[in-house]
Order: sequence, then C-alpha cells, then structure tokens
Amino acid sequence: MVSTFHLKVERIEQAEQVCVFELSWGQAQQLRVTVSYPQSLSQLYQNWQQVYLGFYNQALRGRVVKKGQLESTSIDWHSLLIKAETQLLSEFHHWLRSRELTEIRDTILQAAMVQIQPGATPQTVSNSGVDLLICASPIDVARLPWEAWEIGSRFAASKIRIARTCRNILEQPSPATKSRGKARVLAILGDDRGLDFQREKTALKSFSKKLDVKLVGWQGKCDGRTPAELRTEITKQIADPLGWDILFFAGHSNEASGLGGELAIAPNVSLYLTELQGAIKTALQNGLQFAIFNSCKGLDLAETLISLGLNQVAVMREPIHNQVAEEFLLRFLNYLVQHLDVHDALQSACRSLKSEQQYTYPSAFLVPSLCRHPGATVYRLPEHSGNWWGQLRQKIKPILPTQKEAIALTALLMASWQLSIQDWLIDQRVYLQARYRQLTQQLETTTSPPILLIAIDEESIRQVGLSDPRPMDRRYLAEIIDQLNRFDAKVVGLDYLIDRPANDQGENDQILATAVKNAIQQDQTWFIFASKWKQAGVWWDVIDTVAQPESSLSGDMRVLGDPPTYMSVLPIPEPDSEQRLPLSYLLALGYWMNFEISDEPPQPQLNNTTAFLSQLKAHVIDTTGNSYQSVFSTSANLNPLTNWAYLLRQWWLQPLVDYSIPPDQVYSLLPAWQLLNPSDPNFSLSNSQVILIAPWGYGEAGVDQEGEDNYLLPTAVKYWRHRIPLDLRPSVFPGAEAHAYMTHHFLNRRLVIPVPDLWMILLTAVCAKGFILVIRQSKSDVPLKWTGVLTGVTLSYGVLSFQLYISGNILLPIVFPTVTIWAYIMFALLEKKSHD
Repeated sequence: MVSTFHLKVERIEQAEQVCVFELSWGQAQQLRVTVSYPQSLSQLYQNWQQVYLGFYNQALRGRVVKKGQLESTSIDWHSLLIKAETQLLSEFHHWLRSRELTEIRDTILQAAMVQIQPGATPQTVSNSGVDLLICASPIDVARLPWEAWEIGSRFAASKIRIARTCRNILEQPSPATKSRGKARVLAILGDDRGLDFQREKTALKSFSKKLDVKLVGWQGKCDGRTPAELRTEITKQIADPLGWDILFFAGHSNEASGLGGELAIAPNVSLYLTELQGAIKTALQNGLQFAIFNSCKGLDLAETLISLGLNQVAVMREPIHNQVAEEFLLRFLNYLVQHLDVHDALQSACRSLKSEQQYTYPSAFLVPSLCRHPGATVYRLPEHSGNWWGQLRQKIKPILPTQKEAIALTALLMASWQLSIQDWLIDQRVYLQARYRQLTQQLETTTSPPILLIAIDEESIRQVGLSDPRPMDRRYLAEIIDQLNRFDAKVVGLDYLIDRPANDQGENDQILATAVKNAIQQDQTWFIFASKWKQAGVWWDVIDTVAQPESSLSGDMRVLGDPPTYMSVLPIPEPDSEQRLPLSYLLALGYWMNFEISDEPPQPQLNNTTAFLSQLKAHVIDTTGNSYQSVFSTSANLNPLTNWAYLLRQWWLQPLVDYSIPPDQVYSLLPAWQLLNPSDPNFSLSNSQVILIAPWGYGEAGVDQEGEDNYLLPTAVKYWRHRIPLDLRPSVFPGAEAHAYMTHHFLNRRLVIPVPDLWMILLTAVCAKGFILVIRQSKSDVPLKWTGVLTGVTLSYGVLSFQLYISGNILLPIVFPTVTIWAYIMFALLEKKSHD
C-alpha cells in the first residue's frame, strides 16, 4: 500500500533567508520546521544552469538560449557540466540533511521501510512505498532538482517516489478513463524551427498496438493555414467528444507568468494555456488523464493544468536539447507500454538516461519532472490496451488470485485431482448423507425391495459340504435354480462367471444346463449371466453347454472402485463392437419388463443385445401406447464428458452408488441354505422380485484370485449393517451388494451426479473474490459482520448440499469449496489488518 506525504517548501525573504518545511500526511498529521536557506545553493544552481546551456547551446530546443562568453569551443563543456552538477547536488543534499529536517526525513523513511519489516511478503514489498508530493516556492526554489533528493539508504530511497504539486488547485481530479480499447493520444506538433519531429513520430507509431495516436499541428512550410485556423484546429481536437487519455506536445514552449505557459504552434504563432482552458476542461470531462510536454521550461504549464484538474503532467523544467527530448520520449513510452504508471515510467526513463547516456547527455536526467494532482490515481495504460484479449483480461483482473490465493488454489486443485482423496471424501460424504436421511426421516417406504439376493455364504457352503467353492459347484447352482423354478421366478441373475467347463464337473455342467432350460420352458424365466471383459474386445461369456445365446443375456459383472463407489452406466457404443451392458442394468430391465409391463415380454437374446433392446422398446410402445421411460432413460448412458475424463484419470460426472439408502430398502437377503431347506413349510418367494444368486462374503469368492469379490466396506453401509440379520453381516462388502444397489438405482432412476471438486473450487474462488470486493467496498466492521455473514452462507450451503443430494440427485462438494472460500477470506482479512 502506497502512503502519500505532502511537503510544502516556502522560502521566506527576511534579513536572513529561511525555508519553511511543512510535512502533512494521514489523518491531518503534520510537521513544520524552519531551515536556513544557503545562498550558495542558488549560486551553484545558476552556475550549473549556465554550464548546462553552454553544453547544449548548439541545438537547444528552447527559445531562451543566451549565448555569451561560455561559447568558446576550447572549453571542455562536458567536464565543466559534470563538475557543476556534482557541486550543485552535493550542496543540495547537504542542505536537505540538515539536523532540523531529521524528524521529517525519519517520518518519511519509517513509512517507506514498512515493506522490509519481519513478516512482510514479496507482494507487500512490491506494492508498498511512499509518494512524496512537493510544492516549492518561489520559482527559483521550485526549479531545484527535488527529484534527486536521496532520503535514507539506497533501498529506502528506491521506495520513495518524488513528484511535484501546485499551490493552487481549483478543480477535482479528472474522472476515470472511459473504456476505449487502445489509449487515445493527441500529439500536437508545434513550431519546428531548428527541430526534427521524425523520431517522435516514429516512436509514437512504433507503439501503435497500444496507442491510438492522432497527429495535429503545424505541417511545416507546406502548411497553408492561417494562425487563426491552426489555433481553431488544435482547440477543436483537444475538445474532441471521443476524448483523449494522453495529451502530448512537442515543440518550443516557455514560461509565461499569468498566461499559464506558452506553446509555439507555428513560426511566430503562440497559444497560451489560458486560451485553451475551455477545451482542456472539456477534455478532462471526457477522460483526459495525463499530459506530457516534451519542450522547454514547462513548470507554468504543469501548474496551470494541475490547477484545472488534470491528474498528472510531465514537463521539462529547463531548456531541452532536441536529441535529449527524443531519447527521453522513446524511453518513457517504452516503460509506459510495459504498464508502469507515469510516475514509475518517468523515473525509469531518467535513471536510464543517467546510467546509459551520462557521457552523451550529461545532466539530462535532472530536467524531467512529474507534477501530480494530490487526489488522483497515478495513470497507467490499461492492461487491455490494444487487443480484445487484453480487454477481457482487464475485466477479469479484479477476480484473479493474489500470490497467496494462487498458492492455496494450486494446492487445493492438486489435492482435488487425487482419486484417493476424492474417493475418501465421497465415502465420508455418503456416510453423512445416511445420517442426514435418518435424522430427517427421508427414508423410502418400500415394503418389498425389488431385488432378492440368494446369498451363498459360509454357512451355505458348510451345510452342502463343499471343500473348495472356487469355482462354485454347478450342481449346487442347479439345485438353487430348480428351487427358484418351483416358486415361478421370472428373472434370475447369476453373479458367477461360467465361462469355461469346470474340471471334473462335466456332468454338473449338464445338470445346470438342464435346470436353466427347464426354467425357461416352464416359466419363460429370464436368465442373466455374468460376463467379464478379457482384452482386445474379447468377453468371457457363459458357455454354450450351459445356456444358449438365444435364450439368455450376459451382463458386465465389473464394479468401479474399492469399495465400489461409482455406478456402472451404459457404455458409449463403438462401431463393430458388441458391448456388454452392466449386469445390474439388465437385472433392472428384467424387473421392469416382467413386473411393470402387463403383457408378456420377448425372450432374451444373448447373441444380439442391441437388437433385443430395440425389440423391447418397440414392445413397450405397442403395449402401453406411451414412449418408453424408466431403465430406457438416456440418463443411464455414459456422459461423453465422463468418457473424455477417463483419459485424465478422473471420474467427472460418473453417477455414484448411493449407500445412504438402507440396504433393507434395496434388497431382501435369503441365504442359499435356507432356500434349499426352508424351515417353514409354508415358505414362499415373492413373485415380483428379481433374483440374484451371488457369493456372500466367503473368503474364496472371486474370479481371477481368491477374495476378489470381497471389497472394502463403505462407511455408510457399515452404518446400516445393524439392519441386516447378525448371521448375515459379512465383515467385507460383497460385489453382489453393489449390483443390488445399482439395480435399485436404475429402476428408480436415482443416478446421483457428483459435481467435480475441481469445478467447484474454481467457481468458489471466483465467488470468494467477488465477496472480497464487496467487503472492501463496505465501511462496516469487516471481521464481525462479514465473517458472520460468511459463516451463515457456509452453513446454508452445507444444508442445501445435503438436501439437493436427496431431492435433486446432485452431490455438491462441501469440503474443498468451504476451504477455498475461507482461505480467500482469511487472506483478505489478514491483508486488511496489515494495512490498518
């Protein structure tokens, strides 16, 4: 944060000349001291001025060059000028180091050194400093090189910018620049006698991508306009309704007491600023921000324009050589288009003149000065100047992150990209959703779940006497199917892969095939067998000796994640590829076609799933007269964005398995041993449930390796385990339980879409930045009021997110967005506290 100090220096003519230094800053704070004024300083300044004019007298741009005894070519003007400059600056600095000025210097230094205090950040260092605005009188004191005042160490001095201001300021600063793309520059070229404006024109044109330059004024000997016409043209252009950002003048100029300064606009033709007051006021209303007079003796010009309300004016206090003026302009514009403000650009141009051109143009760095309106922001070219992308960047700049915010944002984005962190957060979130459901009593009222799990558990294996249940004995599966056939089961799924003849089970394979065939012939039972992706487009399907392709379906038995977190949705069809639909989807399809549609559905066809689905859709339309819905809904299809996100190893918009629903509302559970040996003689099965025969937590369950079908227990499922009979509570999570949940979701079209953390972090960062802008514009007690508001917003967002999960099937992340917005706010509050 830049602090502004105002220093008024006034020499009082008495018997003993003294200068009054009056420093003011902050909340009406001020210091006032009196210091003797050394007469030697005025004499040394006159000596330097004489030698300076002598060095440059061959081609000075100003009119007031006095030629005298200093013109002798035998004199080493360069050495004399360096000597005069050194003596002047030495005496000037010695005076300003007076003991009486100690408190003033220390006050300014203390403000300038804030950025190197412990705990200061690089951003604080770069944005901190002091602007010292000096108003000096009378004119010979004002002409002193105040910009060369070195207050404190070199580092401290680099944080202090010195500019000039005026005694009388009658108007408010000009309003902010209108948005006009490139900065508009009105370049007035005056009397060119002895001058060449070609380099100025070239310099202005070279920055045409940033500056929209309009050249007006004297056109040389070919210009046939009368003085009145030329004055009118210049006045009209200054008052152009489109407005200007920058006013530039090149030519001869001079001080003119009472007339505001003189501009030579043509040979023997002058304009005084008092004549241009009306046009200048109009230009100020239209957004004029800054003026630069690359001409001689411009202190009167600066004082007049600042008094009228112009924000900043750059002038030359002394006559200036044509080549120096050209060199300064080129350097100044080069810094300006790098988006330095005009104060920094002028200082940088002077420093480069001193360091790079000290032998060619000695003392030239002492001549330029910037005069500022105390109430105005220092002008800089808009960052969007010259291109549409820049305009867009300028508009979004207020919401771009600071350095601390960028670091925090990067860390959050990297964390949100990690699948392990995503899965853990989703697991915990679904668990909290389960508790929220129970707390708010938003549980389903279904009395008969759509799925019946025939669980082959440890007890079932023990009772049947199987020494090795991997692979599962096919005679045992046949017994289960025969028993289901007795109860008229309509849809039967097997979560066992029967892709090859089992060793020593040839007879058992035939027994299983007979059981399947009998069920199909007697009850038109749908059989849905598990299949598994192998590689290179090859699927492991049920073998032909067990089930014929024209009489059954194969479903992909894979689940996504451990524990299974994401839904297995319908894949995007690929040319010449027979896709396998998820096992759970086919179970839902079987339920809907057999129990929701009154007419008898077609028999499944394994050999052409796509054609069979089309047949089912046509059957639904013919039967109901309505367009198909439910499991045929396109919401069950893989989102193209999700498919693309797989390439980035992300699960964007992949629906979740909603374990916040209690398991007894999703499936009924019946151990296989109880099905085969019912203790109740009146035992029966519901004729409106899909049957899934599946392993239930025994250690050998799996296809490629033992235990492969046993997953980590989701936290939400663990929370609901008390609703399952104690003897049927496995310590693991069987894959069949995930299939049951997904079947339930397909039937109820409950596909919970998680909004990616990455997206919400970016959105929250933008909202947080907007919230910070509101805070900064508010005059209220920020920590108390706005922190309370943000706390309320955070809690409301959390409740909304929990309810939207249930009512709208959308999971809005809570942790990452909350951390993001609070990080932004805390950084803003800490920054404000440090500034206070």
